Amino acid sequence: MKSLLEQAWYQQAAWLSVLRPLSAGFTYLARRRRKAFRDSKKSWIAPVPVVVVGNISVGGTGKTPIVLALIELLQSQGYKPGVVSRGYGANPPRFPWLVEPEQSAKQAGDEPLLIAIRGQVPVVIDPDRPAAVRHLLSHFDCDVVISDDGLQHYALARDIEIAVIDGARGLGNRRCLPEGALREPPERLSDVDFILQNGNAEVPQYTDAQVFHLSATAMLNLNSRESIPVDAWVATHGTTPVAAVAGIGNPGRFFTTLRELGLLVEEHPFPDHHPFVAEDLSQLVSTAVVMTEKDAVKCRQFDCPGCWVLQVSAILPDSFKQSLQQQLAVVQREKGKQHG
Repeated sequence: MKSLLEQAWYQQAAWLSVLRPLSAGFTYLARRRRKAFRDSKKSWIAPVPVVVVGNISVGGTGKTPIVLALIELLQSQGYKPGVVSRGYGANPPRFPWLVEPEQSAKQAGDEPLLIAIRGQVPVVIDPDRPAAVRHLLSHFDCDVVISDDGLQHYALARDIEIAVIDGARGLGNRRCLPEGALREPPERLSDVDFILQNGNAEVPQYTDAQVFHLSATAMLNLNSRESIPVDAWVATHGTTPVAAVAGIGNPGRFFTTLRELGLLVEEHPFPDHHPFVAEDLSQLVSTAVVMTEKDAVKCRQFDCPGCWVLQVSAILPDSFKQSLQQQLAVVQREKGKQHG
């Protein structure tokens, strides 16, 4: 049912109009909730800059690669970043919870665990974002906080907002749930500091959007951890079909990426945040299985020597890097005056 609804959103199916009264109610509540936080000024303000990365649509847009790219960028500029996340699907003993690389995805959540492994920075999960930030700052010497998928979590004040949109699917029919895919109405994008569009530079999905793209860097064996450059791996596997596994918000993008690399792809989509079990992979009969990094953190303990993980990195535009650096420096100076 969910996949059919998603197809209707992005194909702009006419029958969705029957859901317009529900969508109008959702839109009203979203606007009212944001206005209530802004007018009350009850959002908790952190003593260090807070950079929020999120989107206004459901499903995958490429937020996690952006978070990882921001970590690398900020570290190159001398910052000491930390990350907070809601921890969707996580089941830790308590909140707030510090995510460690050796933990399971069931305990820590797949996206926070991936960020902790790849980013090598402290990651704290808690549905209460201010509590997560307080815990992070009390235990680590972080001078900037990245809030992963936190655009609609208004209890935490933010200094810089980055909205990520999909370059192929865009905003769909530009309607809020359930008639469309949006968590907030399109005009919300006019209030953010940066809009990053994932690919498809020829089709700007929103005014002032800056285009980034995901670059495939290597294939990593799930069991042996052997890393092979993508081109070399494709050269030896490009003539036989590979089973492509994706339990992410937009699996089609992953399958398209593999085809663009030159692979023959057998598609095996799973629901977003799917809790993989060994049988999900053992039943695949292809010579090789390729999965996303987000899915791989849930499959690390499986015996699957033919399983490979496509590693990707977000390539950010130079104009964005420069503007972010300038804006962050201003915020940091203001924070220093307030808490000095």
